[in-house]
Amino acid sequence: MPVVRIDWTEGRTVEQKKKLIQNITKEIHETTGVPKERIIILINDLPATNVGLDGEPRG
Repeated sequence: MPVVRIDWTEGRTVEQKKKLIQNITKEIHETTGVPKERIIILINDLPATNVGLDGEPRG
């Protein structure tokens, strides 16, 4: 059972996340043959204040 975890800063719409989940699931299914109902996609929206880049906080 593949599990894909996406951690990113918040700000995407529900529709964007839905499309991403559909596309990732489709690609994993087509590449590996794993049934779509066995593929788990986890999206973790983080506040920008909880993310650092190049030694600096983003938020």
